[in-house]
Amino acid sequence: MGLTARIRTRDGWAVSHAVVTVTDMTGVQVLRAEADTEGAVRDTTPLAPGAYTVIVTAVGYAPAASSAIVTASGRAEVGTVTLARQGGTELPPPGPWTVDPAHSSVAAVAQHLGISSVRGRFTDFAATVEIAPDDVTKSRVEAVIKAASIDTGNGMRDTHLRSPDFLDVERFPEITYRSTGVSEAGPDRWTVHGELALHGVVREVDLDLAYLGTGADPWGGTRAAFRATTELHREDFAMNYNQVVQAGIAAIGTTLRVELDVQAVQGESLPAV
Repeated sequence: MGLTARIRTRDGWAVSHAVVTVTDMTGVQVLRAEADTEGAVRDTTPLAPGAYTVIVTAVGYAPAASSAIVTASGRAEVGTVTLARQGGTELPPPGPWTVDPAHSSVAAVAQHLGISSVRGRFTDFAATVEIAPDDVTKSRVEAVIKAASIDTGNGMRDTHLRSPDFLDVERFPEITYRSTGVSEAGPDRWTVHGELALHGVVREVDLDLAYLGTGADPWGGTRAAFRATTELHREDFAMNYNQVVQAGIAAIGTTLRVELDVQAVQGESLPAV
C-alpha cells in the first residue's frame, strides 16, 4: 500500500535527503515522504485510485516531476527517479583545482578468460585541473600516475604487470595525461580531449566526463566531483603480451576499460587535515 520510489543521482548514488510530494489532479497535496539513507521512499499511506503528480526535490538538485496512476490496489510505484545537479552544464568555479588522491580512484578493468573481469587500480597519482574563466573549452587537466603503484589484489599478478611484458615500470615509471581541449557532450557531461603517455607511447585519448557537482567540505574548502571513463587497447601502447588458452581464447583481454572517480579541492594545493 502507498508510495514506493528510489531516488538516485545520475551516477547511481542514493539521494538520502530527497523529499517526494504527491498531488492530485487539482493540485492538492495528498502525501509527502522523505527518502531514507539508501535513497528509498516507502510510505504505507493508501492512495485513492486515480492520476497523480509526483514531485521529487532535494537541496542541490533540480526538481523532477512525473505522473503516476494509482490502481485499486492503492499503490503508487514510481520506480527510480534520477536527479540532476542544479547548474546544468556549468562546470565548477574557474581557477585551479587539485585532485585529492585519498578520495579519488584510478581504476582499469580487463577481461579474463573471456568470461569474467579483473579490476586493478593505481594507488599513487597526482592531478590538477584548471577551469578556464571565459571559455570552458580551454580548461586543462594534467595527471601523473606512478606505474609501479598498480594493485590488483594479487602480488604475483602485480609483479607481472610491472614487468616488461606490460607496464615495464623500470623503463617507464610514469603514466601521464595532458588535456588538449574540452567539448560539451550534454547536460553535466563533457568530453576531455588529451594525450596519454603510456609505456613509451603517446596517443590521443578522449575521456567521457560526468560532472557530479560542487559542495563545501568539513575543512572550509570547496570540492568538485567528476567521473570519467574511456577504453584503451593494449596494442596501441606496444603491450602485446598474451597467453592463448584453449579454443583460441586470450587469457587477458586486449581492451581496458578505465574508470576515474575524482574529487578535486579548489586551490593549488590540498588542505592540511
